[in-house]
Amino acid sequence: MSGYAATATGSTAAPEGDTPPLLEVVGLSSHYGRIQALRGVSISVRRGALVALVGANGAGKSTLLRTLSGVQAASGGRVMLDGKDITRARSDQRVRAGIVQVPEGRQVFGPMSVADNLALGAYSRPRAEAAQTIERIYAMFPVLRERREQPAGTLSGGEQQMLAIGRALMARPRLLLLDEPSMGLAPQLVTEIFRAIVALARDGMTMVLVEQNAHAALSVADFGYVLETGETVISGPGRALLEDERVKRAYLGM
Repeated sequence: MSGYAATATGSTAAPEGDTPPLLEVVGLSSHYGRIQALRGVSISVRRGALVALVGANGAGKSTLLRTLSGVQAASGGRVMLDGKDITRARSDQRVRAGIVQVPEGRQVFGPMSVADNLALGAYSRPRAEAAQTIERIYAMFPVLRERREQPAGTLSGGEQQMLAIGRALMARPRLLLLDEPSMGLAPQLVTEIFRAIVALARDGMTMVLVEQNAHAALSVADFGYVLETGETVISGPGRALLEDERVKRAYLGM
């Protein structure tokens, strides 16, 4: 995965500077019944930054994304979007506010065509605006144009991941949440997906990326947080975390 480092954005736009963050999470907790999945997590995401969340399975990474998108309820703490407290907002309200998640496992609508899956992502937008956006997505992922009339369930795993990202982009997100975009994909397709993520970052898209492949994620991230048992334990610029001996030993196999 070392090739990703060469295509990274190269900035360290993270919790530093005077510009207020787009997303501010303070002391966030969340439970599944009696099991506490998040324990006072605090993260900050600047506008235009790509922030990676890394850690072992069960560390709370996906739960954090689900709590940010409103699918999972918070049991404590605050979620602030552009200075507004959205901790108790419903998931549909968060989508309208600009938080859109690409879920783990793609979750495309198999019997529906590629074009119809994309159209669903723009259900709350005027048709003319959606038509312009879909052309940009087809330019980003030409295979989706070629397969636009094909049922989404017949696409390969990599093509379904492209479709899931495209469907999220149809909502014109202010904050894009990506949950394990490389899961189950062949290396060549992983490279293609990460190229798309880097291209979005270069265009100024604000993103939070959960990725089991810590090296790939930190290579392209402006800033990163390491989670363990529901807590943030290490944070810093992505390139710095790649050189951190604790991260190397625990997550990079070095």
